[in-house]
Amino acid sequence: MSLPASPEKLGTPAASDANGETKEASCGGNDEGALREECQVYRFRWVVLILFVVYSMSNAFQWIQFAIINGLVGQFYGVSDGIVDMTSMIYMITYIPLIFPAMYFLDRFGLRKAVLIGSFGTALGSWIKVFSASPNLFPVAFIGQTVVAVSQIFILGIPPLLAAVWFGPSQVSSATAIGVFGNQLGVAAGFVLPPMLIKNGTQEEMAHDFQVMFIGTGCITAVLFVAVIFLFRDKPPTPPSMSQMALLTADKEPYVNSIKRLFTNKGYLLLLTSYGMNVGVFYAISTLLSSFILKYHPGKDEDTGRIGFMIVVFGMMGSVVSGLILDKTRRFKETTLVIYFLSFVGMVVYTFSLPHANHIAYMYVVFAALGFFMTGYLPVGFEFAAEITYPESEGTSAGLLNASAQVFGIILTAVTRLVFESKVGDLGANLLLCGILLMGVTMTALIKADLRRTMAQRASVASPPSYESSATVPEP
Repeated sequence: MSLPASPEKLGTPAASDANGETKEASCGGNDEGALREECQVYRFRWVVLILFVVYSMSNAFQWIQFAIINGLVGQFYGVSDGIVDMTSMIYMITYIPLIFPAMYFLDRFGLRKAVLIGSFGTALGSWIKVFSASPNLFPVAFIGQTVVAVSQIFILGIPPLLAAVWFGPSQVSSATAIGVFGNQLGVAAGFVLPPMLIKNGTQEEMAHDFQVMFIGTGCITAVLFVAVIFLFRDKPPTPPSMSQMALLTADKEPYVNSIKRLFTNKGYLLLLTSYGMNVGVFYAISTLLSSFILKYHPGKDEDTGRIGFMIVVFGMMGSVVSGLILDKTRRFKETTLVIYFLSFVGMVVYTFSLPHANHIAYMYVVFAALGFFMTGYLPVGFEFAAEITYPESEGTSAGLLNASAQVFGIILTAVTRLVFESKVGDLGANLLLCGILLMGVTMTALIKADLRRTMAQRASVASPPSYESSATVPEP
């Protein structure tokens, strides 16, 4: 399939080719003769990125769609709150053992095949749930949820790799943030739509509501799977940056060697742990949000969904702002540390304001601030990892970060639920999460800012390698 527009080149003023298409010059640097024809970015990159964003949304929507209406799901299917929590936790449980084969598959077969499998699994699981809208069919709903959960192994680690493969050095952090943005937008929809769609009523009325939600999700995911088949591409004909160019010419090593190097990188191990702590706290808060809010504001199910929506929407804003800051400043450690610290501050404010918020509107404000920093941290962590682990695959470093997040998410969700239901209640549970974030801030401060990818880019531009170049760039 041909790209719908000519390549753009990064680094020098825009020009027009013979067909009148806008170009920009390449890769950064002054050697226009060598670099201009070697590093190209294509307008089609935006098609690939936007398609991934929407596909990611369709999967992430289903993560919290049961847990956010915990009471209504329990009432309809006749299951306990803890069982409903498992519909969210299954995303974390399945990710941990499957991420290693998924990372190998991604490294071996590339972006397109991984996204095809993930998109197919998301659609399949969604349609399984279509047949579960009956009070005695919760096991069918859980099977469908599990299939969708397994499919996310081909989503969470994709954004930094897709950004590096398709986008130039001046846009890669922003592209990563946009890629993460899709997952966050899906979570936001998962918070707000189920409370609007599923109303308390008779079994027949609730069965109809569930059926509408399931069929709508199934249709959307099926259309997206077809779009991925026809539109999603593995990589552009030419790399978008000199750091990617260097990777193309490097000898391909056994996958296990990359894993070994990552686990001997002290800075990455600190980031692996601190990232898991931050995102694990976010998972625990999101999964148990309904229980915490309804303790002080009973009957406010729709408000609970809207509050979850606020967390993620403001988190998306935080992601985009963070990505822009990274692209402009390249201050990866400083940005990561500041956002992490402000996530801790937001958690402290939430902890002490929850029992004293006489009006639920106050919680909207608190969670908006918490979401801006805590959810906005996600792409920053990916990009910092890509910097300190280059030339390892961005998909591998991000995949391990997500695995760490799932481990901490499972543990912290289960422990927070136990503490919340004990004598110390929500105050003790939230103080525990505050302590976890404070430990993460300390670990982040200890990471050395060894920005290997940025240094490789600068070194390549200063002394560009010799490659054969063509005046005509082939279309994929």
